[in-house]
Amino acid sequence: MQNFYIIGTDSGAGVTYVTCALLRDLAARGMDAMGFKPVACGDRKEAREIRTATGQENYRLEAINPVYLRTLAEPIVAAEFEHKSLSLSELIQGYEQLASAHHIVLADSCGGWETPLGAGVSVAQLAEALALPVIIVANNRPGAASLVKLTADAIRSRGLKCHGVILNHISEEWSTASVTNAHVISELCNLPILAELIHGQDELDSCEILGF
Repeated sequence: MQNFYIIGTDSGAGVTYVTCALLRDLAARGMDAMGFKPVACGDRKEAREIRTATGQENYRLEAINPVYLRTLAEPIVAAEFEHKSLSLSELIQGYEQLASAHHIVLADSCGGWETPLGAGVSVAQLAEALALPVIIVANNRPGAASLVKLTADAIRSRGLKCHGVILNHISEEWSTASVTNAHVISELCNLPILAELIHGQDELDSCEILGF
């Protein structure tokens, strides 16, 4: 089995939506899988959605989401407002505890690749420390190809494997870009398109995407 780090190209790409769809499918297949939400700001809605997706409603929320900040802001700002310090070691420890208890862990990123989490700590540094293959989730809209390329290049620059791209069609409307993004991204980034979610689709084939 293999754990994965799932990250969006920008805010609203639907990372938790995709993570939950994968976790539901894994649970339906009888796989021992859990989601990891390192940092949550404002509320724990996404962490609760992850827990629900696994079918384990009594699972301890603090294990899924070790760092919860009540202020709705960038993690580094929320932590400062609440007079808390956020350390990389704390997040790594939270992941390792889940990884030791489950066969599969899907880490749901807390922001884009360069999102600052604390003093000297970023999403990129956390991903590098966990050393997991990365799945990129992109809103299937005009401009997606550029955002995927920037994210993929940044991932590879840290020596990490980019497993592929999931295109998530947030809008009900379609454009020429929405139809052609898969081809453009595949050619531009030399990456497989793992799935294309149409608007409202909440099911994914975890076997096809994750490879097991």
